Amino acid sequence: MKKLLILSGKGGTGKTTVASAFIHFAQAKAFADCDVDAPNLHIVAGVDAEPQKSDYYGSQKAVINTDKCVSCDMCREKCRFGAIESTDEKYKVNEFSCEGCGVCVAVCPTGAVTLADDVAGKVELYNGECVFCTAELKMGRGNSGKLVSTVKSTLQKNAHDAPLAIIDGSPGIGCPVIASVSGVTMVLIVTEPTMSGLSDLKRILKTVTAFHSRAAVCVNKADINNTMTAEIENYCEENKIPFVGTIPYDKQASVAINAGKSIAETDCTAKQAIKEIFDRMMRMMEVTP
Repeated sequence: MKKLLILSGKGGTGKTTVASAFIHFAQAKAFADCDVDAPNLHIVAGVDAEPQKSDYYGSQKAVINTDKCVSCDMCREKCRFGAIESTDEKYKVNEFSCEGCGVCVAVCPTGAVTLADDVAGKVELYNGECVFCTAELKMGRGNSGKLVSTVKSTLQKNAHDAPLAIIDGSPGIGCPVIASVSGVTMVLIVTEPTMSGLSDLKRILKTVTAFHSRAAVCVNKADINNTMTAEIENYCEENKIPFVGTIPYDKQASVAINAGKSIAETDCTAKQAIKEIFDRMMRMMEVTP
């Protein structure tokens, strides 16, 4: 299985719009959403199967047995994260503040406090005519990289015969992006023609290069600033990074997205531009869609 990962420097650049169009053009049998903090590929990917849901367990968090608690206040006093709350001499743990350090367990004289596995998120697997895996991290959890790895391994396990997998990654260069880049065949970076877009592009390229992965670049909404688009293209040329095309600003794209459709289902100029970029990427990856 060859894996194409689509990234961007920040949210709103057009990463998911491009990913959903690629899925449509390739008639992909395997794809995943690794933006576990805010997954939305399922909205436009056209998946109609019922998902298989499973809990994802992260680090442990403290739990207080109120029957054993004698309200000595030791746990609250020693917790450096302020995660122990007391109301009417009843103690409970704030799951968003608890770091699972175990100090409260150590100081509790009655054994009322224990550490328990924490459900840090949900993994969803759609296994029908195509295989689609996604996940969502619970608020305040810090296991995004591990959850991304779980999404990728679940996709690989259930769609190992698929010739191509398209992966919608997270914006930025944090843990979920690092976990997404690992082991992919190629990365397509979607940027925009702004100074911040060029800065974000350089940061992502450093991350991708560190994993010895191949990368290509395209510019979305390219015609809103032709000067910056040319600067980005020149930067790619100077650094021997394949520049695979530009996508014009197209109001029809917003109409399609707001209707929950892939831009590939709309007859517009942006669709044609993305199709040309898709064809170039498939040739570079030596994939016959």
